[in-house]
Amino acid sequence: MRILVTFAVDAEFAPWRKLRQFQRKASAEMEYSVCQVGGVELGVLLTGIGGKKAWTEATRIIWDSDVDVCISSGLAGGLRPEHRAGEILAAEKVVAAGSDHFVTCNASLLQCATDCGAKRVRSFYTANRVIVESKEKRELGAIADAVEMESSEILQEAAAFGARGIAVRAISDTADEDLPLDFNRLASDSGDVSLLKVFGEVVASPSSIPALVRFGRRSQVAAESLAGFLERYVSTLAPVLTQAGAAR
Repeated sequence: MRILVTFAVDAEFAPWRKLRQFQRKASAEMEYSVCQVGGVELGVLLTGIGGKKAWTEATRIIWDSDVDVCISSGLAGGLRPEHRAGEILAAEKVVAAGSDHFVTCNASLLQCATDCGAKRVRSFYTANRVIVESKEKRELGAIADAVEMESSEILQEAAAFGARGIAVRAISDTADEDLPLDFNRLASDSGDVSLLKVFGEVVASPSSIPALVRFGRRSQVAAESLAGFLERYVSTLAPVLTQAGAAR
């Protein structure tokens, strides 16, 4: 029995990694860590921003045996004013940018997430770029509760291999605020944030430093809140999966 949790970047995963003794599986193409939770293997995959890291290696390593549950996780931008920084949202469905396609999240996983403290919302919007301005966030609020860049592709992949899926995100920035930098210019080819590019942007616009510091602190708090939630969530799911496996 296996649970797979995905994050875009290591900064989202780091607070949870401190709570458990994850072991990294060696691979030149991907960041993948595992540990045991009540007889269930828990795997964590870093996909890169926008899921840019190749799925080929992930498929070879992760899907070589049954994955029962896939949790697309990480940080997200709020699109509606009622969603505050640090809140944990669990979506009923994920809408893909530029199409009418959507992925429905598993009902039992959603109920468990709600029981563990997540706020149930109607939908997430998987964008193909970082949404920087509050004006555009509010416009997207007409169709979704939060915006991120990975869940649609991840959950489609999970469903193709027979895994039940859910998208759970912590709010790092709210609908009424602009991001301090245009993060679309700051991603590396591997889908991570390039610190060199961030430094260059800060040098070019030093007035952005206070807002960037605030954003960094809030993102850290959101990631820590998400780690606490995921710890409760997988600890609740593991015995249920173990019982289900024993009954097969």
